[in-house]
Amino acid sequence: QVQLVESGGGLVQAGGSLRLSCVASGTIISINAMAWYRQAPGEQRELVAQIRTGGVTNYADSVRGRFIISRDNAKNTAYLQMDNLKPEDTAVYYCNAETKARIFNGIQRQNTWGQGTQVTVSS
Repeated sequence: QVQLVESGGGLVQAGGSLRLSCVASGTIISINAMAWYRQAPGEQRELVAQIRTGGVTNYADSVRGRFIISRDNAKNTAYLQMDNLKPEDTAVYYCNAETKARIFNGIQRQNTWGQGTQVTVSS
């Protein structure tokens, strides 16, 4: 099984910065992609940024140029550097990982979510 633990959320003023971290652990064989999603109250969960094997990234239009996703493969960790934060960035941010993991009877592709971390941007 794979587990994800996020950290780094908090309260920040508009224009400020935060850095989120997501550490993957468990019987991981490989990580194909890691991503950050967010969900604001009353809204659907949306993709913020994704990084795939080889470092290929994609971003939501609303954050492109302000957020940067990166990955430390040796540490099974993904980061989201968020700069020039806006009140509309306020949401719970969730980490997601697409992995191959060792299970009791073989190998399984898994899609795992973290527990979420709150980001609040005040105006």
